[in-house]
Amino acid sequence: MLPSYGFSTMERRWRIPLLASLSVSLVLFLIFAISLKPSTGTYFKFLQKEEKSMFVEDHVVQEPVVSLPAPPRLAYLISGHKGDGIRIRRTLQALYHPRNYYVLHLDLEAPPKERVELARYLRNDPVFQEVGNVILIGKANIVTYRGPTMVATTLHGAAILLKNFKDWDWFINLSASDYPLATQDDILHVFSFLPRDLNFIEHTSDIGWKEFQRAKPIIIDPGLYMNRKTDIFWATQKRAVPTAYRLFTGSAWAVLSRSFMEYTIMGWDNLPRVLLMYYTNFVSSPEGYFHTVICNSPEFKNTTVNHDLHYIAWDNPPKQHPLSLTLKDFQNMTGSGAPFARKFDKEDPVLNFIDKQLLGRTPGKFTPGGWCIGGAASEDSCATRGDSTVLRPGPGAQRLQGLIERLLAKPKFRSEQCIFL
Repeated sequence: MLPSYGFSTMERRWRIPLLASLSVSLVLFLIFAISLKPSTGTYFKFLQKEEKSMFVEDHVVQEPVVSLPAPPRLAYLISGHKGDGIRIRRTLQALYHPRNYYVLHLDLEAPPKERVELARYLRNDPVFQEVGNVILIGKANIVTYRGPTMVATTLHGAAILLKNFKDWDWFINLSASDYPLATQDDILHVFSFLPRDLNFIEHTSDIGWKEFQRAKPIIIDPGLYMNRKTDIFWATQKRAVPTAYRLFTGSAWAVLSRSFMEYTIMGWDNLPRVLLMYYTNFVSSPEGYFHTVICNSPEFKNTTVNHDLHYIAWDNPPKQHPLSLTLKDFQNMTGSGAPFARKFDKEDPVLNFIDKQLLGRTPGKFTPGGWCIGGAASEDSCATRGDSTVLRPGPGAQRLQGLIERLLAKPKFRSEQCIFL
């Protein structure tokens, strides 16, 4: 056994180096802590202990800074027929925002001169060239009224948007006879607070008279194989309503999520392709294809909002053709809260009234927004582009917010998702 004095000697031997190393570590820690303390007190301010102040203002409780969600990006398809080149141009100007993306489709029936003039306008505008977010479809399609070529053109536009632009959130299909009732700042502001998987599509499984007049007849769209537009052809045979899936119908105009549009293009469970083949021989297929796909898909059927975000005045009965909107419809349009309306006749005075009262847009110019930082009011304020994330919502945002709140209010919202009647 070792003598007792051995323990004291050994204890002194390891205690001295330990105390020395602790002292050095403490000095280094203090130096490091002092060097981290910023002079401005910004980045590490939340780590610093709040000190008392003699000033009254410093005792006022500050409201926490709430960071707003990033604005979404919208992807538009604007389509038109022969003679709609000028209307497409005007609709684009009213809808334009640097954050968004736009695909324009002018029917193949339009004369080459009209197509060239539209292309020249896009090429000569400095904003379009700088931002690069507008595409004119070069290889246009023939679109037959009431035929599936309208669905094919919509899928074509969505596919171009998916291929060329990777970061948009919603797809919106409009025609040249549509027009906005709210600015893009209004729409982007409200949509900033919405779940990005919502699909605004008016739909019902109660197809009623359409079962006998649209589902059972067999039609052929000549736009699929002819280079001149004619009406659809009718077969003498009839067919039964399918039993493998439930048919839905509704408005041909919708605001659809990017995830759903990817699904319709990719069709990873084959449902979109099967239904596309079925609706090839369906009368007015744009009023049923997307509705039937989304409501028969377990992944997307609970994402639907039963509204197309349009104001439309229908003939009554049978509510099959929209009436042309005029100045007498202005109060009903704005009261609806819808961000879009249809249909408008060419150069109807109500369009100028909407520009002045709702959009703040001057003829031939873009609708102003937070991104417009141009010169004097007499000049084009959008000729110089600023930060596209800066939004200046106005009364249109309040109207749209009211509509969205009504649509999403419980229990109505859940009860109108893909109703099976």
